[in-house]
Amino acid sequence: MSHPAALPAEELLRQCSETRTRRSGPGGQHRNKVETAIVLTHLPTGVIAEASERRSQAENRSAAIARLRLKLAVEHRAQAAGTPSPLWQSRCRGDRLSIAAAHADYPSLVAEALDQLAATTGDPNAAASVLGITPSQLVKLLAKAPAAWTAFSRLRAAHGRPPLHHG
Repeated sequence: MSHPAALPAEELLRQCSETRTRRSGPGGQHRNKVETAIVLTHLPTGVIAEASERRSQAENRSAAIARLRLKLAVEHRAQAAGTPSPLWQSRCRGDRLSIAAAHADYPSLVAEALDQLAATTGDPNAAASVLGITPSQLVKLLAKAPAAWTAFSRLRAAHGRPPLHHG
């Protein structure tokens, strides 16, 4: 079973409750009169994400889905596979991993990396070995997003490992 952060948007939305609401702030009259803010709750995990900065409900839904994927990636652990996923393999060139933090696939890769780290008691050397990349590539992946780095640090601490620092 794949991690919820890796699900296609339609399938992920089927697992969520969606609330539309109004939020205050910039955006003028339109924002104050129309329920454009979106709050998504992933029902199986209870993870919540929202977006309200756009005037369009559709744009806020897209932003909320992206935020939900990252929150699921960092907050929900799934059973690690013994081999890298096809998505992971498609992003590797030799022992290097190529992805921007803003890319739609980033949360899926973070989820896979953190699941593997959880299975290897927070050891980036062991996790990187299973994933087919260098430990520094694994650390760089997680350092791209503060939430991912925090989850990595908490995971290490839970296994009695000292924190790692990134520059």
